[in-house]
Amino acid sequence: MKNFSELYAQLRRKNGKQYALLAACIFFSVLLMTAYVSMMRSPSILAVLPEGGDSRKQVMMVFVLAVIGCGMFTTYAAGLFFRQKSRQTGVLLALGASRQQLKREQRRELALLALAACAAGAVLGGPLAWAVWQGFRLLLVDSREMALAFDPESYLLTLAFSAYVVGMLFIMGSRSLGRVNIIDIVQESHKSEPIREVKPWYGPVGLALLATGGLLGYLMPSFFVRQLQWYSPPIVDGLFYLPALVGLYMILLHTVVNGWRRRHPYQDIIATSMMKFQGRQTVRNMLVMTLLIAGAYFASFYAPMMSTSAALNSGSWPVDYVYHWRTDQNIPQQPEVEALARQYGVSLTSWAQQDAARLGVDGLEQMETDQGMLGTTYKREYRKLLLSKVFLSESAYAALTGRPTDLAPGTCAGIVDDEGGSRYMAGDVTHLTNTLTGAELDVEPVEPLRYSLLMGCYVLDDGDYAVLAAGLTETWRETWVFFNVENVDKTYPFAKALFNEIVDRSGPEVALCEYWDPVERQLEIQRQGSYNYDDPAYLQEHDLTIIRYDQRDSSEFRNGWTYMPRFRVLDRNDFVTTMAVFLMLFVFIALICFAAVFVIAYTRCMTIALANRQVYEDLARLGAPGSYLRRSVRGQVSRVFLVPTLVGTGLISVFYTLIMYANGTPLGFTAGELAGMGACLGVIAGVSALLYAVYRLTLQRVCRTLQIA
Repeated sequence: MKNFSELYAQLRRKNGKQYALLAACIFFSVLLMTAYVSMMRSPSILAVLPEGGDSRKQVMMVFVLAVIGCGMFTTYAAGLFFRQKSRQTGVLLALGASRQQLKREQRRELALLALAACAAGAVLGGPLAWAVWQGFRLLLVDSREMALAFDPESYLLTLAFSAYVVGMLFIMGSRSLGRVNIIDIVQESHKSEPIREVKPWYGPVGLALLATGGLLGYLMPSFFVRQLQWYSPPIVDGLFYLPALVGLYMILLHTVVNGWRRRHPYQDIIATSMMKFQGRQTVRNMLVMTLLIAGAYFASFYAPMMSTSAALNSGSWPVDYVYHWRTDQNIPQQPEVEALARQYGVSLTSWAQQDAARLGVDGLEQMETDQGMLGTTYKREYRKLLLSKVFLSESAYAALTGRPTDLAPGTCAGIVDDEGGSRYMAGDVTHLTNTLTGAELDVEPVEPLRYSLLMGCYVLDDGDYAVLAAGLTETWRETWVFFNVENVDKTYPFAKALFNEIVDRSGPEVALCEYWDPVERQLEIQRQGSYNYDDPAYLQEHDLTIIRYDQRDSSEFRNGWTYMPRFRVLDRNDFVTTMAVFLMLFVFIALICFAAVFVIAYTRCMTIALANRQVYEDLARLGAPGSYLRRSVRGQVSRVFLVPTLVGTGLISVFYTLIMYANGTPLGFTAGELAGMGACLGVIAGVSALLYAVYRLTLQRVCRTLQIA
């Protein structure tokens, strides 16, 4: 060797496994981040995730968990790398190498390793996301909406994460060379990271903090909105979860050091002591795995919850076919529907058709003030005329539903779903207005009626309805049709044909979404001369749904069109196609997060094996049987897998149950939610079986590495 650089390169080749492990951890983390952000920021995905909607918030929440998990994982891998490298560094210093020489060589190798691993992860992350998505299209469902496009700007997030990785490596590298005592540097790789004494109260206090932080994080945003009229920024909401994070860490510490069962102090002393002496590293990994498991389950629950709930709800409809239209439209009437039904061999068994009126209602107008980084504040002011709602007479409601109701004059009943939830859809209106004739009426809200297929509408006394609806033109009137058929499950071709006929005969003036309101439009034009929701450029800029008849099979159209028919067989058969992007996005996120859990758990278990190889060799020489050594290894590996799985699964199950309970039904849960939660339990069982299989494979690999029979 001619110079120090060649010597350093030779040592690097000799310790290639350490470099390979670090590079692999960095590569995997950046690959995960790139695949996630490529999907999350894809224009195809953003087109169906409404701005500010729950779905987009859920995607972002899981992304934050993934970033935290991958950041902690790479930091742990870097710390392990520098600990293993410390002996080489100390020996070189003892032989006369200067710290400046070592810094120069270390920076060169770290720059090359980090940049190469980050670049490889960034380059392959997009193709990975595309390949997985194409697999979904091939195996599950393929639709026009499933065509995936990528936004180059999404790589800015990958660049930011890569910058963190590179910066973290250089900082930790400089710290590793900053020690004064050469002996400390040489012995660094042999030092354990024992946990300081963990008192028995760590467990109960950790549970209390976890429960407190979870409740605070869950309840405080609602408190801010309702009591302080403030939409707090996400970082403020996140602060209330910090006690839960601290509590989770304390629980993991208590589990690793003390356990939750009383046992003899000498029981499993070898395995327990090894876990204690490597406790900090183990707990960090367990924390990362717990967060990722919770996020992965949260994403994976979306598909079974949506599909099961939708199937149960459509199956419980009392009517097979429901559609409505603005009366000025030339939509198929009963004779045309019957003729179309005969073409497809379908027999109608009942037909009910009634008129409805769109009237102006009063309410509280919410005016928001953007406070920048401090979030958004708002205030509400009463308006005698604010929006419009669809109203039925009590006789029309009875004719459509078969449920007679007798409302007193001067009263008004909103309609909620069959379970009695969604009461926000039937807010208390107290003043009604016919915006064409000027007729007005004060009404008293009464107990809402329950009928899911008319949810969001209102019912008036026949006399009041006649007075208020008088003089309305066809553009302010609607027609509702309910009919049943024989053998509804065999009428899909007819349902598809009728749906296409309705769409084809609807004019551009009714290509409207739920955010468009005629009364609001009138008021806005009076105030400012225009209505924002009439401007396609405004809708596109704010990621709002634009109804296009040529995209009638897209989720945007079917979930957003104001006059979308409700056909039982159509909803049931086309559910996967309609919701494909939502379902596949969350399945993709779950796969990515679970893959990260598997890799982290496997890496940690193999690290434990390599760190304790000498101990197991000594135990074997002292006569310890293979069964004892295998039991000792199993005690460590099982703890790495079991504890995060139990804690992460338990946390997300409780959190998800709270979300379902808070939906506002009188019984706390709807039948659809209960069925969906049952399906989620099936997902947990399936994933747990997969985790157990990975655990068994990892255990076998660790025993093989340690040469334990």
